[in-house]
This record gives sequence, structure tokens and C-alpha cells, in this order.
Amino acid sequence: MKIIDLTHTIAPGMPVYPGDGRPQIFPVRTCEADGFRETSIQLYSHTGTHVDAPGHVFPEGAMLGDFDISFFVGTGLVIDASGVGPGGCIGILHIEKYREKAERADFLLFNTGWDKVWGLDGYMRNFPVISWEVADYLVQTQKRGIGLDTPSLDPQGSSPPLMLHRRLLGQERGFLVFENLCNLGLVGDNLFTFAALPVKCSGVDGSPVRAIAIL
Repeated sequence: MKIIDLTHTIAPGMPVYPGDGRPQIFPVRTCEADGFRETSIQLYSHTGTHVDAPGHVFPEGAMLGDFDISFFVGTGLVIDASGVGPGGCIGILHIEKYREKAERADFLLFNTGWDKVWGLDGYMRNFPVISWEVADYLVQTQKRGIGLDTPSLDPQGSSPPLMLHRRLLGQERGFLVFENLCNLGLVGDNLFTFAALPVKCSGVDGSPVRAIAIL
């Protein structure tokens, strides 16, 4: 068994979506003064590698706590979209190459290679996104979720906003969107076990996750 970490490290100076606050991580107790160490961690629910719940875009949508924990673990498949480039669109032809395996997967994760610019000025701008045809495929094949190595499912500044989020998260059976994944290029093109568990909080629309691929 081999485990690949698909998660960016949370740190004070890390990239965050425009308008979000950066994580605040600071000691509140120390071994020297208190005999033990404790740290305060303050962050937005969509910080770093994270998952979006339907409640992220729908007032009455399900929150993460409404999902059984088993929903966050399933069969994954990485789709190679590394040739798309900045501002490009991931189309259904990217899936066609893997069609037989894609039909058996619970989660499709798209490797655009955008994680290579994590931490650079351009990471939050002009990143690749999926097409409406891909979104329709995910709905029609009743996938549990999508994963991307980009900051968002939708292009920044799209109007109306977050329409791809609404298309996918609006399904009655439930759906999850994982963003800011990394290392997808190390997974290969075979089916594997994908696990991305959120912090167990009440009433949250998203959460950082520790995402892994189990080969």
C-alpha cells in the first residue's frame, strides 16, 4: 500500500482566495511558562485544501455535518488535464480517454498542474476550470464529488457567480467539491481509494481536509 498526500500545508503566509483572511496560528501556552504547549488556530472554512458543501451556495443546502462520514471516502480517478494551461477549459474529451474507469469512480480529480504555482502571485487568477459538459457528466453519472488542484470550480469574477458550484452542489443526493488539491500527478491513472475528511464541526459550509490517495 502507498499513500500520497494531496494536501497543501496550512501556514500564516499561505495563498487564500481574494477577500478571505489568512490563517492566524499563534501560541497561547508554552512549555516554559505553563508546562505544556497549546496553539490558537483561526481560519476561514475554505482555507487551503478544502471541501465545499451544498450550504456554501444554497441557503437551505446541506452542511458538512449532514453527510455520513462514509461519503468522504470512495473510489477516485485522476484525469490528466495538464495540457489545458492558464485560463483553459477542461472538456469532456479529457474524460473520454478514461471513460471505462471513470464510470466506476465515485470521485473524479482533475490534474491541471496548477498546484505547481501554489504560492506565486498568479495562483488565484486565470486558473483552468471545467466545462458545462463535464459538469453535466458528473451529474448524469451520479458522482459523489469532484476534485481540482485549482482555487475554485468557477472562474474568478464570473457573472453570475458560482454557477458551476450551483450546478453540481444542487443535487438532491448530495455532492462535494474539493479544491486546492496537490500532487495529483503522482497518483497515476488507475483507480484508487480517495479519502478527504473534514473537521467535524456543526453547521459549516466547508472545511479544510487532509486529502490522501491510497494506492
